[in-house]
Formats: sequence, C-alpha cells, structure tokens
Amino acid sequence: QVQLVESGGGLVQAGGSLRLSCAASGRTFSGYVGGWFRQAPGKEREFVAVIERDDRIAYYADSVKGRFTISRDNAKNRVYLQMNSLKPEDTAVYYCAVRLLSASTSVSDFDSWGQGTQVTVSS
Repeated sequence: QVQLVESGGGLVQAGGSLRLSCAASGRTFSGYVGGWFRQAPGKEREFVAVIERDDRIAYYADSVKGRFTISRDNAKNRVYLQMNSLKPEDTAVYYCAVRLLSASTSVSDFDSWGQGTQVTVSS
C-alpha cells in the first residue's frame, strides 16, 4: 500500500497559478502510475491528469489541456500538478491517486488516494 499526502492548494484569483505536490511513501513509487482527480461540491470526482511510470506519457482532461501540466520525480517519490490560467470552475478538492499497470482516467481504477487539498479560484 502507498500512502499519499497532497499539498499546495489555496486561494488564488482567476488567471493565477498553483502547483500541487503529492508525496508518496510506503512502496516503490516508480512502479506506480500517478494521477490527479478533483471533486467540486455536489459533483462526482473527475479525472484531471495522469502520468505513466516512466514520465514519458501523460493524459489530460479536455477541460485542463493546455493549462495544467502533470510531472513526477521518482527519486523524490512525488507527483506534481502545475496549474496555470486558473478559472473559477477549477475550484474543487484535488486528490492524488496511484495505481499499478497502465494509465487510466477512471476513478475506480486507482488503488490508493490522498486526503485531498482544496483549490479555490475567485473571479
């Protein structure tokens, strides 16, 4: 089992930037696919971005493509989400998650989750 802790959330004005960080511990992190999901009040948790184990391939939700960048540092056991040009509709709790095998955009495919970090974008 992998333990995950997110950080970096906060309040930002529209057009601003934030960088989320996810620290992993407990198992060899390089063997896991890393993903970011978010959940807004009253809505289901949704896919944001995912990165393969070797850091070569990443996938994004259409709503964040071109604005968000996912990356990872296996030496530091971390996954990052750089969020630029933030919009009020990006307001949500952001969750880090990992899974074995290949990348997926499905919430149910991920095995371990962090506790989440709040991102609030004001207009």
